[in-house]
Amino acid sequence: MQTKKKITITIDEKLCQAIDQVSERTKIARSHLAGEALSLWLKKQTEALMAQGYRGMAAEDREFSELTWKAQREVQE
Repeated sequence: MQTKKKITITIDEKLCQAIDQVSERTKIARSHLAGEALSLWLKKQTEALMAQGYRGMAAEDREFSELTWKAQREVQE
C-alpha cells in the first residue's frame, strides 16, 4: 500500500528558489522539505487550537469555582 500521495502546489518564485537552495545545500529532496514544513505548520496550528481550548476551559473553571464559592458562603451564613 502506498503511504505517500503526489500533490501539485503553486508557490511564489522566491520561496521556490529558497527551497531549492536549502535542498541543494542539505541534499534533502524538495518534496521532503515541503512535507516537513507542512507537518510543522499543522503541528503549530493544532497546538494553537489546543491552547485556545485550554484557555477557554480555564475561564470556565474559574467562573464555576467563583459560583460554588459564593454558594458555599451563602450556606455558611
